[in-house]
Amino acid sequence: MEPKRLHDIPGYQLARYPKETAIATKEGGQWRSYSTQELIDTAERIALGLMQLGVAPGDKVAIASGNRSEWCLVDQAILRIGAIGVPIYPTSSAEDYAYVLEHSGAKVIFSANAEIHAKALAACPTCATLGHLYTFDQVEGAEHWSAVPALAKETDRPTLQRYAEQVRPNDLATIIYTSGTTGRPKGVMLTHDNILSNVLASTTRFPVDSQARAISFLPLSHIYERMLMYLYLYNGVSIHFQESLDDLGDRIREVAPDVFTAVPRLLEKIYDKIVAKGETLTGIKRKLFFWALELGHNYEVHGRSPWYNIQLALARKLIFSKWQAALGGKTRVVASGSAALQPRLARVFNAAGIPVMEGYGLTESSPVISVNDLRNDGLRFGTVGRPIPGVEVRIAEDGEILAKGPNIMVGYYKDEAMTRETIDADGWLHTGDIGEITPEGFLRITDRKKEMFKTSGGKYVAPQAMENKLKASRFIEQVMVIGENRRFPAALIVPQFEFLKEYCERKGIPFTSREQVIADQRIMDRIFREVERANEGLGQWEQVKKIALLPKEWTIDTGELTPTLKLRRKPILARHADVVERIYA
Repeated sequence: MEPKRLHDIPGYQLARYPKETAIATKEGGQWRSYSTQELIDTAERIALGLMQLGVAPGDKVAIASGNRSEWCLVDQAILRIGAIGVPIYPTSSAEDYAYVLEHSGAKVIFSANAEIHAKALAACPTCATLGHLYTFDQVEGAEHWSAVPALAKETDRPTLQRYAEQVRPNDLATIIYTSGTTGRPKGVMLTHDNILSNVLASTTRFPVDSQARAISFLPLSHIYERMLMYLYLYNGVSIHFQESLDDLGDRIREVAPDVFTAVPRLLEKIYDKIVAKGETLTGIKRKLFFWALELGHNYEVHGRSPWYNIQLALARKLIFSKWQAALGGKTRVVASGSAALQPRLARVFNAAGIPVMEGYGLTESSPVISVNDLRNDGLRFGTVGRPIPGVEVRIAEDGEILAKGPNIMVGYYKDEAMTRETIDADGWLHTGDIGEITPEGFLRITDRKKEMFKTSGGKYVAPQAMENKLKASRFIEQVMVIGENRRFPAALIVPQFEFLKEYCERKGIPFTSREQVIADQRIMDRIFREVERANEGLGQWEQVKKIALLPKEWTIDTGELTPTLKLRRKPILARHADVVERIYA
């Protein structure tokens, strides 16, 4: 039988594709794997232990951890009881931890390590419901998560079975607090059916089967990676969790995944590293490398000439095969989401035989609304693919993308006013994104509705479009276009200092510190040439007229990026208010 609730999925896997390695995490240098049966058995024991702690259907249990097997096991335990999972981003501030735990009314929290446990402990005085704190790592003074299954009583098994059977598809499975670019996080309420419908529809777009292996490193606290976790389990794909990004390259080569998810920033860093290595080559090797790179940038889905295809086959054999090897050599699909992907990156990776498929969605849509597919003529660069089965998309009069389907959230927890503002009376989710649908039915995102601004001359500017063009430059690491109620658009730019150092060495320009180099007029002029190139084809009112270079990257820890690496524009403007005033002085 097809699964009807999220906790049915492991049983479905057991019946269809029983795995020796359903999930695995590297512990102490060795992979610790769980078979499908072990996954089910362990999840049930954790559920029985949670019941001894007083967790009942409808109660909230929080998980704050990077990607590891324990995340999956505890999640499955929560679902079996009919309780509601509340994931928290590991990197969230102590203030956000306190808010989420108090607002959700969580009874139990599982924290990955000492640092996260400290934030959970600090939240206790303001969260009256929080009675039990456990850690996945051994932390001095904290209870280890293994104490929970040790509490299990077999006499409670019939009750657990009844709880699991009584969960309805439209019951809440999780409350996910969106990181938000402004204000307090909002609790997105998603049902079993919301997420499971997305799993089944997204399965049609991914060429994975029960022989495949996946590596999972994007945060499971985000619905993007979490939905994919359920998708992998449903399809019998062995999941290898990776908590740290520090040794991600080594782990990818070790796992040799058929599929994984990525955000554009990661793909940009991979690309930049590859090109940096190419820069060190000499002679014929260097010429071949940049010939292949140029070939990749001109890759098209349709209309390639026979001569181009011959060259591409040669480039894949001589150059791109090394790119494939760096990702384990077996990659069949990389799902890219969370932010806009540069079309040049999509082209070059696909030319290299690494199928990068860009998709689109929100936490509020469980998350996938549309996604590209290499098969069935389903790929167009510069788009986020066609809507997945069962999801309708239309464009409102003001250009906003609206979506409707079984994946759309119930609403925001304890916030009916915001729910009514986001989902209209006809059930359409107002995404806040501006876009268009091509004649072939592909969705293209052009900007964020709330991030568009008006200059003092009354002209509207879409900053994301310009930012995406500028991020294609190897000189630019981060950029934010500004200009609301100002005379003209400008840009705050964090240079790519690693590349800039190499550039300065080649040009004989001193590089003694970041502050020194961004003050050098030659560097300012060179980066402004990148801006002038991006300005081409834009109206006068849209063009960036001035820039300021900044010495430090924007980060999650400083509050300038969300956990999904989106710009938090107000904090960035506040921190650099003096720089902005100098631009417009």
